[in-house]
Parts: sequence; C-alpha cells; structure tokens
Amino acid sequence: MKRFFYLAIILMVAGCKESAPEITRNESHGAALGTTYNLIYLTTNGSLDLQQEIDSTFGAINRSLSTYIPESDISRINKGEEGVKVDSMFKEVFNLSKSIYDKTGGYFDPTVGLLVNAWGFGAGEQMEMDSSTVSLLLNRVGFDKVSLLDNGTVKKSVPDMYLEFNAIAKGYSIDRLAKLMDRHGVNDYLLEVGGELVAKGINQLKQKEWVVGIDDPQVEEGRELKATIRLEDRALASSGNYRHFRIDEETGKKYVHTIDPITGFTKNANTLAVTILADNCATADAYATAFMAMDLDEALKLLTSQKDLEAYIIYLDENGETQEFMSPGFEKLIVKN
Repeated sequence: MKRFFYLAIILMVAGCKESAPEITRNESHGAALGTTYNLIYLTTNGSLDLQQEIDSTFGAINRSLSTYIPESDISRINKGEEGVKVDSMFKEVFNLSKSIYDKTGGYFDPTVGLLVNAWGFGAGEQMEMDSSTVSLLLNRVGFDKVSLLDNGTVKKSVPDMYLEFNAIAKGYSIDRLAKLMDRHGVNDYLLEVGGELVAKGINQLKQKEWVVGIDDPQVEEGRELKATIRLEDRALASSGNYRHFRIDEETGKKYVHTIDPITGFTKNANTLAVTILADNCATADAYATAFMAMDLDEALKLLTSQKDLEAYIIYLDENGETQEFMSPGFEKLIVKN
C-alpha cells in the first residue's frame, strides 16, 4: 500500500509537469516614429504573430500625430486647414497633454517647438534671438491658447501656432501596443519604443520580474548602465539633454541648455537626466520632459503631490558634482549588485 501511495504521488507530479503550459517567446523589432522598437511578448498557446497589427498601430499614430507627414491631422492643423476632425487617439493625447500642462504650470507644453527651433535645438530654422524676438514668439506659444472643441476640431487663438506631441507620442504609442497585447490575452510582455518601456506580468521563461537598465547620462560614447530596476505592471520613460551643454569659462561648471517655456529663453538647468515611473507611458513620457525644464526644487515639490509617479533624477550640485535623487518607490525597485 505504501509503495502504491508513493507511486500515485509520482504519477500525479509527472502529470502536473506534463500539463504545465509551454511558454513561447514572441519578438517584434523594427523602426517607427523616427526611432526603433523592440517588443517581447510571451504566450502559452504557441507563437502569436502580431506584426500586421503592430504596423497598423504605428501607421494610425503617424496619420494622426506625426509632424513629419504632411497629410497627418496635426500637420494639416499646423498649416491652418480648417475643419480637420481629429480621431480618438489625437483626443486622448490632447486631453492628457492639457492635464499635465496644467499640473506642471506650463512646463510641459506641446506648443514650445517654435522656441526650440528658434534657439537652434530643434529640426527647424534657427533664428537670431533677442528679447524682442522671444516676446514675439511667446505670443504663439502656450497650450492654454489651444482648445479641442466638441465637434472634434482644434481651435487656436493664434492662427500660426505650432503643435507637436513628440514629447508624449512615443509613450502613447507603447500604451496603444500594450492595449493590443491585452486584447489578445497576452499577460506577460516588455515593450520598448525609443527607450521608453511598458512591462506587464513577469518574464515567465525565467520566472522573474522584467529587469531593465537605465543609461548613464554622462557616458558620451557607447552605453553604460547607471542603474538596473525591476519593472512589473508599470511604465518607464526617460529624458535628458546632457549632451547639449556649455562650460562656464570662469567657474568651469558644466551647464545643460534647456528652453524655459515660461520665459522663452534658454536656462542653465543642472538636471542631467530624469526617469519617471507611472501607470502609463504617455504620462511618464510627458512628466520626464517637464521635469527637465523645471528647476530641481520645483520638480521635487511637484513629485510629492503626484502620488502615482516615481522618479530618478541625476543632477549637478552647486559645485558641479554629480548627484542623484530617488523617490522611495523607485529606490525599492533597484536591483542590488
């Protein structure tokens, strides 16, 4: 009887092992939105080819939000075409941008592209800048001067204002891809577009959480990780302009050039890089951009009021020495060496 009992247990265990689902790693890589993407999604019922739907998602986002496509909705709006009725994606990005614009006191501003170009930090034409020119350009800057009407059209109080959602579109695209995965019942995935990430579930092949690295902003050639974190059911976005800097000839201090959307002038910001964790990647993307433009104390004050955000900020102190700030929730996710 005892031998029979042990045999029954062994057969039960063997049966459990045989019935355990096989995990398939599916991958998709390519170029989109002016950058690259790398998608990993795990399935238990064989391979799943979502490439056509992935391409379709990027195509829809481009037709709505790309300033590089002349026929896109946003390009037509920027050219002054009237009666352009935007789609649901445009509305989602617009409304989220408006909310974050308000919460950051205007430091996240999808109309600031005119100033970025004029100061020579964008793809547009650089201008000779003085207080008079800045004042004129500021009349065409400010997301509070743009509204989305009930009929789905965009109204600009200043006709020649320029809209672009580049600082939120990458994050939004990952959120759309995450919804695609969810619709197909995929419970474990790691999605990356241009360095922004969304992770859900765990890496079932290793039975561990997804682990991602954060680049060191002061390594100008190649890539070196500053930190490694565990990421589960969260979105991550980073921003940095640490390679656009000047050295003060008198003090030798290194300053990063940032456009202040409030004053219209460049400012000597000491923040080198910001990484934000949020519930969705569009939100993380937008706040990472805003925190780069804000003074550090303003960013930390805002962070304490936004309980759904976690942050990792690399900055230079008053002596030019590199310092780090991590919110408690972010620090808990750090993978210790």
